Amino acid sequence: MSQAPIRQAVVLVGGLGTRLGALTKETPKPLLPVGGRPFLHYLIEEVLRHGVQEILLLAGFRAEKLSEISALYPQVRLIVESSPLGTGGALRNAAEFLDERFFFLNGDSLFDVNLWDLASISSGATATLALRKVPDVSRYGPVALEGEVVTAFGESTGAVGEGVINGGVAVLSRDVLADFPQAEQVSIERDVYPRLASEGRMKGRAYDRPFIDIGVPDDFERSQAYIPALVRRGAVIFDRDGVINAEVNYAHRPDQIEWVPGALDAIKAVNDAGLYAFVATNQAGVAHGYYGEADVTALHDWMNAQFQARGAHIDAFAYSPYHPEGAVEAYRKLTECRKPGAGMLLKLMDAFGVDRERTIFVGDRETDMAAARAAGVEGVLFTDGDLGEALALAIARLSARG
Repeated sequence: MSQAPIRQAVVLVGGLGTRLGALTKETPKPLLPVGGRPFLHYLIEEVLRHGVQEILLLAGFRAEKLSEISALYPQVRLIVESSPLGTGGALRNAAEFLDERFFFLNGDSLFDVNLWDLASISSGATATLALRKVPDVSRYGPVALEGEVVTAFGESTGAVGEGVINGGVAVLSRDVLADFPQAEQVSIERDVYPRLASEGRMKGRAYDRPFIDIGVPDDFERSQAYIPALVRRGAVIFDRDGVINAEVNYAHRPDQIEWVPGALDAIKAVNDAGLYAFVATNQAGVAHGYYGEADVTALHDWMNAQFQARGAHIDAFAYSPYHPEGAVEAYRKLTECRKPGAGMLLKLMDAFGVDRERTIFVGDRETDMAAARAAGVEGVLFTDGDLGEALALAIARLSARG
């Protein structure tokens, strides 16, 4: 039986941040300014772009200062501990709100990994960790990994040299709470993870991706330029029909969708490379009265669920329901929102602060190429073959230029 899709992320934001001295005397560490805005805003937006529908913030120290977050991000729920409970205790305090499976993140670090790639290996594990590759594990608590199974966690082995350590991002099963000791204060890293590893109930995958922990003074200073540059990503914008799925006139139901060869691989490669993946599609069927906007949105939600189950995702979909000869008056008009106009592409790039010099639009028609030119980005014409293979070099180039 397949597992339920992950819709929730849990973020630890209750630490004292003592290593940062006076900076965190009155301010929760995740709210410290980075590049002119609170660090937590970056983290929340990174989680939300993966399609997560709810975020639980587990707060403690100066929790009242986090209350405005829910107003800015309606997907966020604040859960406050009355006294310090540790990373595991804070999770147990939120037990009644936890989904069957959820992403679990430290609120003071950013690890630029594809969350759905991590989720894709999590079946059968109580915990699945995103592991960081480091040049010398002697400074950290190393993790022993055999294939996708973590066999030891945080045990000092005297090892030196290259290895992997915990990156502060995980997929957890709610069943992990049964492994917690009875003590009020529980550290999930010290009290739970080692046991799961020793019993073969922990998985992991190593990533060679950017990481920064703002709780370390030197890295907090470095983060001021590093994080804004990191989240200014390039993008691959895909046309939909004829590029991601086979061309079917006015497709608007899941049973009409047949993936183009290599489409899922291409989207995942974009995700894994740290680029945005968008879709921009003309949907004149709405203007002609064949289906409604709700059908378009429902189909895109279904498509993203299919991608997520395979370790990939689309960050955002844009569609144009207009046509100058439409049968439905409300949609009968000529607009820049419809390709070959650049409206959809510009909207996506502006909303996400995209680096346009590292962005391409992949389409199967000259109108798509015209839209790319109008938006000031490179157009890539795809008409046949394997989409993943066709875009491999371009994705590598866009990533490398970052």
